[in-house]
Amino acid sequence: MLQIAFSPVYRLRLPEGHRFPMLKYELIHEQLLYEGTCTDDNFFAPLPVDDHWVLGVHTAEYVGALKTLTVAPAMVRRIGFPLTPELIEREWIITQGTIDCTHIAFRDGVAMNVAGGTHHAFPDRGEGFCLLNDVGVAAHYLLATNKARKILVIDLDVHQGNGTAVMFQQEPRVFTFSMHGKDNYPLKKEQSDLDVELPTGMADEAYLNRLYDLLPDLIRREKPDFLFYVSGVDILKSDRLGKLGVSRQGCKARDTFVFEQAIHFGLPIAVSMGGGYSPRLTDIVEAHCNTFRIAADLFF
Repeated sequence: MLQIAFSPVYRLRLPEGHRFPMLKYELIHEQLLYEGTCTDDNFFAPLPVDDHWVLGVHTAEYVGALKTLTVAPAMVRRIGFPLTPELIEREWIITQGTIDCTHIAFRDGVAMNVAGGTHHAFPDRGEGFCLLNDVGVAAHYLLATNKARKILVIDLDVHQGNGTAVMFQQEPRVFTFSMHGKDNYPLKKEQSDLDVELPTGMADEAYLNRLYDLLPDLIRREKPDFLFYVSGVDILKSDRLGKLGVSRQGCKARDTFVFEQAIHFGLPIAVSMGGGYSPRLTDIVEAHCNTFRIAADLFF
């Protein structure tokens, strides 16, 4: 049975003007229940992550500033959310959710977090709606506990995983692969182990062929024993921040291929949602729900 991290705190209510990025998390949960893809038994509620694991990839100064709400105003603006105790608690719970997903993925092949994919969180700062780097913390956890020896981060959000790239530039046991739009945020790209920049307007066939050509060979070459997948749906043509031209069916084909490669190579995979900013919430929620539907169909 597909196991999915979701907590009531994912539904955090923010002041007017900041609510839109949060609404999808509640709606994904509700849609999967409504349509019968999931029941309550599919969902589990994580506890907050222990600071010990957070401090493995984030600096003590930054973590302390988050927990005491003393982050500099300029950084708060770059993060994009007003900082509150509830938001900080939410970040700690989401991050533990991704760690929990790693345990379940070793057992079941796959596990998923309704939130996460916060790849713009650097060791010493946050930006782009990202405070803690959930994949970064979870990857560190796997290495530190000897549960994995080589990790591949497959980041297919339309924006470069710049924080994750910097976090693991000196860690050969984590290979960061980011396939993202060339002409969008962040303006200054960092250096991942493999960056694939895509031109504005790239549509289904070209996008998918690029992925088909790259991913299997990358897995064969790097020989990971664990996969993290950041499955942002901001690659959609409808996305107001993405600048690519991928259809919902193309996004679904992308997810299907990633899961098929995990199954083919016998690799556990933990999935975090990443971004999605289409003007219509229906487009965002449907594309994200496809990721869960595909995982349920292919693995169970």
